[in-house]
Amino acid sequence: MTTSAAANSPLGSLYVVATPIGNLDDISARALTILRGVALIAAEDTRHSARLMQHFGIGTPLAACHEHNERDQGGRFLARLLAGDDVALISDAGTPLISDPGYHLVRQARAAGIAVVPVPGACALIAALSAAGLPSDRFIFEGFLPAKAAGRRGRLEQVKEEPRTLIFYEAPHRILECLQDMQAVFGDERPALLARELTKTFETLKGMPLAELAAWVAADSNQQRGECVVLVAGWQAPEGEEAVSAEAMRVLNLLLAEMPLKRAAALAAEITGVRKNLLYQAALEQQKDV
Repeated sequence: MTTSAAANSPLGSLYVVATPIGNLDDISARALTILRGVALIAAEDTRHSARLMQHFGIGTPLAACHEHNERDQGGRFLARLLAGDDVALISDAGTPLISDPGYHLVRQARAAGIAVVPVPGACALIAALSAAGLPSDRFIFEGFLPAKAAGRRGRLEQVKEEPRTLIFYEAPHRILECLQDMQAVFGDERPALLARELTKTFETLKGMPLAELAAWVAADSNQQRGECVVLVAGWQAPEGEEAVSAEAMRVLNLLLAEMPLKRAAALAAEITGVRKNLLYQAALEQQKDV
């Protein structure tokens, strides 16, 4: 089993193999050939992957490579690769390294001159994006948000004005809180989509404004189960000259803590390029809301 990169090398190759995220028919013929042909499979959870191997009649030995032992066990896999054995890296589902272990092993292998060969296949974030109806020419993947509310909202604030489509993974027991925090930070009307249990029996893709989506999930406990991907439309700047961005307001508020309003507005205008009168009026409106 060779590739052009590894054909003349006495070293083994590390194959990064995507596995199904639900529907087992999504595994590729190439992935099956490689999993049968390598000397060892490094798996996130050997018990989970054993069921997959059994289903396809693959008898290749499995060894654990998960987030708790990846750094320690990387040397074990590296030794096999340096000895000329081919090794496959798989996660529990989907493409390895996408919110899954494997980064350290891949980095070690590349540093040792070992060919690292991607074997593409299922990936939940790409599957969700392909069917979401949101702009897909530019997007960012944020992975899992912090588990605690303060950290989650803080991270959401950081991407509040990100113009690209936002993609998140979320645990089912936090999906409702996550959507409610997104509603609070991004606003009621920001378009979003929940992709749940992709490729599985109860696959659901529901797109609507965040306020409606959060209410829909709150009203149906079945939507708070399974693997979840959340996509949120990117921020669109208000049209016209009357718009004051969140960044300009942040600068203004920092200055307001140290100096009078008129001086703060003037200095913020110099820093941000926003007209002084707009900043002055924005500060007055903000004070009315307090």
